[in-house]
Amino acid sequence: MNYQQIKPRKIYEQVAEAILEMIKSGQLKPGEKLDSVQQIAENFQVGRSAVREALSALRAMGLVEMHQGEGTYVREFDSKMLSLPVHAAVLMKKADVKNLLEVRRILEVGAVEAAALRWTAGQLVEIKEALEQMKQANDEELGEEADFRFHLAIAKASQNELLISLMNNVSEMMVRTMRETRRLWLYSEKSTLGRLNQGHQSIYNAIEQRDGVMAQKLMLTHLQCVEVVLMKYFNEIEE
Repeated sequence: MNYQQIKPRKIYEQVAEAILEMIKSGQLKPGEKLDSVQQIAENFQVGRSAVREALSALRAMGLVEMHQGEGTYVREFDSKMLSLPVHAAVLMKKADVKNLLEVRRILEVGAVEAAALRWTAGQLVEIKEALEQMKQANDEELGEEADFRFHLAIAKASQNELLISLMNNVSEMMVRTMRETRRLWLYSEKSTLGRLNQGHQSIYNAIEQRDGVMAQKLMLTHLQCVEVVLMKYFNEIEE
């Protein structure tokens, strides 16, 4: 007889599932603010790190959102999201994000120079369309998707198939970090999302003008700004 191995649940999963049950039962409603990390940790008699991981899992599932300086709130959500298992939520780890941003600098700063020198008319249109979709997006999800399409279209315009393949391999993590960055920018101050779009516009302008050096400089500046926003967030939730 074959027995399936029973895997012990991690503490953060138990905390996340307990909060999930509170959301399912209506004890926590959309728009309602959760207790502080410290208070939740005391209530569950667990460490604060477990609470942070639990909240990150629920955020990855789209059930809560974190407002800088304000706290964590239950989001408006589709009921089907309540059926997702907590362990299925891929958590964003600080070390993973730092590694991804390093990979993006290596890939995209080179890609944007190649794109500026090699783009075809059709590829330039694809980059432009993603940029316009990003500006006109009326919700977070559409903005994130357009953001990723913009960067992937630049990779395609490089005419380097290996580079395009590498970008696709990190696409899931890229979309997740773009999601977090856009939300944090949006919540910090209204004007910053406009600055994010303007940064992408400047990159496009340099590509259109076939100015590879300027395109590289602007892409590097953009990715450094992304890193500053995300690292500030991680540093705050670790306090």
